[in-house]
Amino acid sequence: MRDSLPENVAERVVAWQASHGRNHLPWQKTRDPYRVWLSEIMLQQTQVATVLGYYARFLARFPDVAALARADQDEVMGLWSGLGYYTRARNLHRCAQRVVDAYGGEFPRSAQELATLPGIGRSTAGAIAAFCFSERVPILDANVRRVLTRVLGFEEDLAQAKNERALWGAAQSLLPTTDLVDAMPRYTQGLMDLGASVCTPRSPNCQACPLVTCCAAFAAGDPERYPVKTRKLLRRAESWYLLVLRNAAGAVWLQRRPSEGIWAGMHCVPVFADRAALQDCVASLAEANDWAMEELPSFVHALTHRDLHLHPVLVTAGASPQPVLEPGEWFGPEAWQGMGLPAPIRKLLESTRSALW
Repeated sequence: MRDSLPENVAERVVAWQASHGRNHLPWQKTRDPYRVWLSEIMLQQTQVATVLGYYARFLARFPDVAALARADQDEVMGLWSGLGYYTRARNLHRCAQRVVDAYGGEFPRSAQELATLPGIGRSTAGAIAAFCFSERVPILDANVRRVLTRVLGFEEDLAQAKNERALWGAAQSLLPTTDLVDAMPRYTQGLMDLGASVCTPRSPNCQACPLVTCCAAFAAGDPERYPVKTRKLLRRAESWYLLVLRNAAGAVWLQRRPSEGIWAGMHCVPVFADRAALQDCVASLAEANDWAMEELPSFVHALTHRDLHLHPVLVTAGASPQPVLEPGEWFGPEAWQGMGLPAPIRKLLESTRSALW
């Protein structure tokens, strides 16, 4: 990293954000910590364009933290369905309940205390505190980390905790020092905007950046080498065999997923680790019921570090099927809309319904 910190970083970012940054997003028009917190959780690893519709629907159904805290988890998961990273939704619900129970429905006003709440890490806590309370605290989401490592020429490996701490320290030192009420929200948003639209991972538009004249990476002619992080999570593939059990009334047998792991706590069709296990299950069902079986097209669902190869099999009951695969329950299409179903399962059920019902 360079020997000394560049000057006037905060002033340049604040001025740029006012004239070139994003100033139209709905969560930018408020300092209500509930609305800012909701947007920050939704925006984690998710594009703004995707979040906009979900954000509006959540606020329409849960206008404040008390309404969200009172909600049934299934309803929360149902509204979240399709947004992905479902742990965020479970933590969102838990956090709302904690804010109501421990803080009387008022979010804590410091980043340090916000970071003790479920699902709120250090960077998210800093964003809420900066946007809502103008606290002089840094953030280090992926976009901001990229901007700052390039400006600073921060070559240390961020896979090591000591180097991550050093970057947090540098980020703290670059924060605005005056007019914090206006400067902290705008500076924080400005760094996010720069990372999203100018200081991009590939082919950054350096000439449009307000920090180009003090950027160590630009001066060295190699901004894309930053940030440096050697530890990579390897992708792996996994096959799931899905049993879509349909009765004569058009309902499908759904089970709740385990409380840990992929799609934890959500409703889903029965899942098997291999084709043989699914076929054994179908054979046992056929002994007590009149079933018709059909293999559906396989498809791949990409998670953060895993590819799920999904192999659905449709099994349709004849007359009145016996209870199957306890625990579980029959759910008709009218119930699916409000349920916490993983996005690929919802699409599978809807496509199966439109094609065969």
